[in-house]
Amino acid sequence: MPLKWQKFVGGQKMQNNIYTKRYLARVVLEAETPLSVGSGNIDIITDAPVARDVNGFPYLPGTSISGILRHAIGENNAKVFFGFQETAKEKAERLKQKYKPIDKLDSIDIGSKIIFTEGKMLDSKGVPIDGLQNIDWENDYFSKFKYLPIRQHVRIDAKGVAAHGAKFDEEVVYKGTRFCFEIEYVAEKDEDEANFQNVLKQLSSKTIRFGGGTRSGFGEVSIVEVKTRLIDFSKQIELNDYLEKSSSLFEMKFWENASSFEEKASDDCWLEYKLELEPEDFFLFSSGFGNENADFTPVFEDYISWENGTAFFKEKNVLIPGSSVKGALSHRTAFYYNKNRGVFVEKLETNEIEKYIGKNNVAVRTLFGSEGDKVSGKTENQYRGNVLISDIISKKEFDTKVLNHVSIDRFTGGAIDGMLFSEETIYGKGSNFELKILVNKAVFNNDYGKTIKEAFESALNDICTGMLPLGGGVNRGNGIFNGKLIKPE
Repeated sequence: MPLKWQKFVGGQKMQNNIYTKRYLARVVLEAETPLSVGSGNIDIITDAPVARDVNGFPYLPGTSISGILRHAIGENNAKVFFGFQETAKEKAERLKQKYKPIDKLDSIDIGSKIIFTEGKMLDSKGVPIDGLQNIDWENDYFSKFKYLPIRQHVRIDAKGVAAHGAKFDEEVVYKGTRFCFEIEYVAEKDEDEANFQNVLKQLSSKTIRFGGGTRSGFGEVSIVEVKTRLIDFSKQIELNDYLEKSSSLFEMKFWENASSFEEKASDDCWLEYKLELEPEDFFLFSSGFGNENADFTPVFEDYISWENGTAFFKEKNVLIPGSSVKGALSHRTAFYYNKNRGVFVEKLETNEIEKYIGKNNVAVRTLFGSEGDKVSGKTENQYRGNVLISDIISKKEFDTKVLNHVSIDRFTGGAIDGMLFSEETIYGKGSNFELKILVNKAVFNNDYGKTIKEAFESALNDICTGMLPLGGGVNRGNGIFNGKLIKPE
């Protein structure tokens, strides 16, 4: 039987509404960069393990999927799909009006009309792993998910050392991992189809990011497949199909005759900068560990490649973390912003310097965000970043070179204690990297927009001319890139 209930809008009791249709979609996503969907826990291996399902595989919680899409479609549209709960302010405004006895209600709440399943990981054959399974952890594919890659992070302050409390690590899910989830929308009128399609289109946006670290290189996804079906309960055959539909993502019978959805979202609110870079010689993005050859080694990462519907691991690939690029850009943008506004360190008192660097710098805070300040036990002045940078995981093989270093005591002519070390670097000359950076247009439209844009683009130009090296050991000649900057214009 069709579902019926009474609806209240603006304090007025409306007539019975009948919801006779369901719009359903089955979505398969692929991680274009590693994902970090945190569990909120800490374990002995890492500061931030990823969320895992009952089988021990990483997954996308339904709350994460709904939260991302709610933000993407805007708060006003979100109320149509996700419902809302009346706030104290809204209640006060309502009670000013002379409505009927419904005003006695504590609040007016509208339930959500859209339902999300969890995003379950696909196995190497492209089949969702749903429900409690007997997992063979000796399997070549599954064994890689038993212990996921761990990323090391450190935030460098204006003095070139680690900021207090800013050294941590986190677990990430491999680039190329695929997830499947379903969406169901309770339809009321014919135009609901367009509303539902608008939600699906957002998944194809270049700015959609899942999990944490979305402003530091993580969370970019691409659409592999979207299947849709409309169920009309007034038609007995379709009603039977709906009632017989399995809740397991493993079952595909319901989707055998589904339509493909291929509409794309518009990203007109974002500008894309593209950097085409070639290393001058050596570069090093450190793993934070040594090996039998060197005290410092480059970070490598595996990723998953899909060929004809089958997944294969590609091992030991060179990684350029988006967080490293972001850190370098942030410092250099602050430099140019202060320079353009006539702020120079020699004109400042020592206690004034902090006002113009890091999160206190207007350009840095506007472009890259701020974690806020602790005030009376509460966090205030938090700002989300308006720059999206993705990790680069190269598919090309590179040569490595061990470079030895020593600092000589000028009096004895011997090595200074603790200053004899070696580093293994990547030799990248002749290789090309493409770095894409998305910037929210709105940040260039405020009072300081022109100055912020000039500072940001000057920092990007410095990367392309080798004036802003990337990675570690930059004072020893590492990390110099040359190339060209392609601006949105």
